Amino acid sequence: MRPASFLLFFLSYFSLFAQSAVLQSGPMVGYSEMTEVQLWVQTKEVAKIHFNFWEKGSNPSDMRTSASIRTEADQAFTAKVTLSDLMPGKTYEYRLFINDQELKFPYPTEFQTQVLWQWRTDPPNFKIAVGSCSYINEPKFDRPGKGYGGEYEIFESIHEQAPDAMVWLGDNTYLREVDWYTQSGIFHRYTHTRSTKEIQPLLASTHHYAIWDDHDFGPNDSDRSFIHKDKTLDAFERFWANPTTGIPQMEGGITTQFKWGDIDFFLLDDRYFRSPNNCKTCEPTIMGEAQFNWLIEALTTSRAPFKIVAIGGQVLSTAEVYENYAHHHKRERALLLKRIEKEGIKNVVFLTGDRHHTELSKLVNDAGNTLYDITVSPLTSGVARSKNEVNDNRVPNTLVHQHNYGILEFSGPRLERQLKISIYSTQSELLWTQTIVSEAK
Repeated sequence: MRPASFLLFFLSYFSLFAQSAVLQSGPMVGYSEMTEVQLWVQTKEVAKIHFNFWEKGSNPSDMRTSASIRTEADQAFTAKVTLSDLMPGKTYEYRLFINDQELKFPYPTEFQTQVLWQWRTDPPNFKIAVGSCSYINEPKFDRPGKGYGGEYEIFESIHEQAPDAMVWLGDNTYLREVDWYTQSGIFHRYTHTRSTKEIQPLLASTHHYAIWDDHDFGPNDSDRSFIHKDKTLDAFERFWANPTTGIPQMEGGITTQFKWGDIDFFLLDDRYFRSPNNCKTCEPTIMGEAQFNWLIEALTTSRAPFKIVAIGGQVLSTAEVYENYAHHHKRERALLLKRIEKEGIKNVVFLTGDRHHTELSKLVNDAGNTLYDITVSPLTSGVARSKNEVNDNRVPNTLVHQHNYGILEFSGPRLERQLKISIYSTQSELLWTQTIVSEAK
């Protein structure tokens, strides 16, 4: 190799290595619509990022380039890039560029747009991964003794399932004592969790949606009185790429909604408006009046064969323990279930986490409609010791006490949709499966 050629090769290789060293975490695929998708990435320092993308299998000349965004320290060096004017029902490949240098990854970097199926075909079959309670050890800030987190390879197992999307059900990161009271501490914790090596392939080609619970909102069992909930709200918005952060009817919170295929997903906030558990003179609430009313109205409007309601804590469990809806907020729980019953809303499925065990709960209301609560927990955090806990609504043989995740598969013709729930161990051993058939409207 000639000296000049060698120098050019060396400079090119060094530049590529330098930009790889600037990458902190990601890229991550966020929400997906028929003609629009959002991508997310985090760098270690101020940098310029953009993406090239093209329809998979198309001519390279059809490649498009996104807008360039500069990452900044006061935004935790995160960036979200919206790609629009896409074609429905397509898979796209993408490449990340940092400071105009392309980064290469040993796993797929792809996203998909949703299918335009209405008035044309039956709705698409698809699958959604679910899980909660993801603790990543950092010994210098953890409690003394054995690390609370473990088996991070569960994220690789989820990736191998090739879900279309994943819904994170809260406690997606665990803020520690050193994090709670500063923006820099909160950013550090989110960054530390998001940078986990085993999670990167999952981020890069599965669409991600999230809610939060107490540990990514603030201290354990935290509520609306947490003085820095504005800071954790800002961090949530910077590290996730949901369709919205909040809804027009409310000021604050992370509530949002999305549709995948023919299924409506309602992502609720169980912290920002929550009354303190032990306040004797407060009106007990988890959702707050505005969010509660929005949910009921949105459920009555929905024509989806399944209405998936994601919220941090268990709804249908009758165990009056910890932060189950049946414990400190049983009045609002009763009102929620009664409103669903009186409105005749069918096919409501709650998605919950928090409890460090997994189980399926089932309730048939006085209108004859069946409600379900799929609790999936934990991903990597400690496992609960709740084997003797009495939940009158538990479906037999669904209680799991080990690290696990769930796969929800929606399938069938438009008027005969089914939801298959499968719970897997860290190593993807099938622990149990149940199928729910949509009740006729």
